[in-house]
Amino acid sequence: MTRIAFTASERPEAQEGRARLATRYGDTPIEEAEVIVALGGDGFMLETFHDHMERGLPIYGMNRGSVGFLMNDYSEFGLVERIATAEKAAIYPLRMTATDVHGKSHVALAINEVSLLRQTRQAAKLRVSIDGKLRLGELSCDGALVSTPAGSTAYNLSAHGPIIPLDAHVLALTPISAFRPRRWRGALLSHTAKVTFEVLEASKRPVSAVADNIEVRDVMDVHIAEDRNVALHMLFDEGRSLEERVLAEQFSA
Repeated sequence: MTRIAFTASERPEAQEGRARLATRYGDTPIEEAEVIVALGGDGFMLETFHDHMERGLPIYGMNRGSVGFLMNDYSEFGLVERIATAEKAAIYPLRMTATDVHGKSHVALAINEVSLLRQTRQAAKLRVSIDGKLRLGELSCDGALVSTPAGSTAYNLSAHGPIIPLDAHVLALTPISAFRPRRWRGALLSHTAKVTFEVLEASKRPVSAVADNIEVRDVMDVHIAEDRNVALHMLFDEGRSLEERVLAEQFSA
């Protein structure tokens, strides 16, 4: 029997599912588990990774939320067999290092994306450099984001960024409602790229930086790079791998 630790969001259906599964399969403490089963939506899946990142356990998600792109279908039956035959996807997060207007440094990891967002009615003004070379002297926009392949179907796609296959070894740099240059649609970068955003007119046009669900307000500059020292493992039912979902998303209506 696989040693399973169950965790669930606060949604009633997730809590009910956890209780039923724990009764059927037992509920191993996280410290002794071989795998974590997370019940909820995509947001809760990301929270579970952040909460237990240091343990390096694979996580098998079951959808008891709304979207469920990162989740498997919920069922009380055959869970051990599903986990045993599941396909594994390795995800490498982005490391964000942000400096605020007070000179304090903030470090956070993002599985989906790092976003810079305007805090007031006025557009943000950003300077963008890649690997130390200036690429955009001034980007006037609502914000911008850098997305991992796993996150490319989330906020990045809503901002009209490209969907990226998991094995493409690229990152998406996508503007959010760019005003100038108006026709700039972003760029695809090597996964080894180091992206730097500098906030222009920070006191007049304050900007926040968000790594998944971790927000830093009033930033001056933000450095983003993939962290290959951290590998996160998601488990998906056989034949419904994350690679297949990302591919299918490109042909959806």
